[in-house]
Amino acid sequence: MRHDPDSKHTDSKLFFEEDISVHIFTVSAAMVGVCMTVIGLIRVMITIKKVDALADDLLGIDAVLFLASCLLSYWAMRTRKYFRMHRIERAADGVFILALILMVAICLFVVYAIDIL
Repeated sequence: MRHDPDSKHTDSKLFFEEDISVHIFTVSAAMVGVCMTVIGLIRVMITIKKVDALADDLLGIDAVLFLASCLLSYWAMRTRKYFRMHRIERAADGVFILALILMVAICLFVVYAIDIL
C-alpha cells in the first residue's frame, strides 16, 4: 500500500472546510436569536411610541436569511461528498454575508429612524 503525500493535505483541507461550516452554523444560529430579540425590542418601542416601523419587518427577513445560512451549513456538514459539500458551504457563506450586510443596513436605518422620532 502506497502512502499518498497529498492525503494529509486533503485531510487538512477537508477539516478546514468542515470547520468553516461549523462556524457559519453556530454564528448564524446565534444571529437568528439576535434578530428575534431586536424585533421584540422594536415592537416594545412601537407599542410605547404608537408609531410603526419598517425595521422589524426587515429584521424578520434577515432572521430568515440567517436561518437559511444555518440550514445550508448544517447540510454541508452532513454531506459526505467533498465537491457537493464545498458548493453547499459556499452558498451558506454567501447567504450569511448577505444577511450580515442587511443587518448593518437595518442598523443604519434604525439609527436614522430614531433620530427622526
